[in-house]
Amino acid sequence: MEEIKIQRTDHPAAKPDAHGLGFGKVFSDHMFLLNYDKGQGWHDPRVVPYGPFTLAPSAMVFHYAQEVFEGLKAYRTADGTVQLFRPIDNARRLKDSCERLCIPPIPEEDFVEAVKTLVKVDIDWVPDVPGTSLYIRPFIIATDASLGVHASHSYIFCIITGPVGAYYAAGINPVKIYVESDDVRAVKGGTGYTKCGGNYAASIRAGERAEEQGYAQVLWLDGVHRKYIEEVGSMNVMFKIDGKIVTPMLTGSVLPGITRRSCIELLKSWGYEVEERLITAQELFDAAKAGKLDEAWGTGTAAVVSPIGEMGWEDQHVVVNGGQIGPVTQKLYDTLTGIQWGTQPDPYGWVVKL
Repeated sequence: MEEIKIQRTDHPAAKPDAHGLGFGKVFSDHMFLLNYDKGQGWHDPRVVPYGPFTLAPSAMVFHYAQEVFEGLKAYRTADGTVQLFRPIDNARRLKDSCERLCIPPIPEEDFVEAVKTLVKVDIDWVPDVPGTSLYIRPFIIATDASLGVHASHSYIFCIITGPVGAYYAAGINPVKIYVESDDVRAVKGGTGYTKCGGNYAASIRAGERAEEQGYAQVLWLDGVHRKYIEEVGSMNVMFKIDGKIVTPMLTGSVLPGITRRSCIELLKSWGYEVEERLITAQELFDAAKAGKLDEAWGTGTAAVVSPIGEMGWEDQHVVVNGGQIGPVTQKLYDTLTGIQWGTQPDPYGWVVKL
């Protein structure tokens, strides 16, 4: 990648109170931009003041949803050091998403360099209050002014950041989830394993229905048989059943989560048997009724680990672990956040310091 040019803002924004941060509402002073044009490749890397894009109303991203994105965080440790968590994994997953959406990939080392450069420019935006971080959103959009259904010949790669607190208002408290039997998030052969906006747009209706019934998230079933568990909301999901850890296998319709992978590596290092396999919703509810469903939790960058306290499905309802966070869930949360915020050692080499 060419040398990254840096243009600093003349009007820095006032930083919010780090004690009252929500998620995804406040954005830092700068953003990273990189352009792609067919025949020229990716070019003109730069950091500029955060602000609007100018795009033609016919830009292909608006009409055919040719776009992909990622999500990761920067953390400030007690000594003031700022560090990233497994950014190379985000770079690799973005390449996979690009391949599926026919978007020219960003070289992994360029992705990491761009993230590091932007965070360094806005390093004062990385909050230091416990439980807070700087959320980083890289994305690529198709910009051809054309209404033909084909791969675009031009793109923008952009990274924006913003300080965040807990993803859920309830924080680490257990959430209620509802098994969705009608709508489908993704199918094998589709885009379920990628991070593209269409997957999330397809999930909104079911999410709103669940919220109306008092649930925080939807537990998705597979799109073919409508019986196998896939993901919970915007996270991967795991269960402790009769002493074993069980999580849906990656079949092509499930996002290969980086937090999911980290949890599996941690659990195996602690001696747990981890099964990545097909799990029916009925098996899950039967295990709960038999007293064998010890714990359930979601995993993802935004919430890290989110315990599940109750589950509903049609006329069935179960409470998991008395509605309390379980010991394995708590240990995973404490260990992952400890590594991310630098309060625990990182024997896995996951942390990248700036």
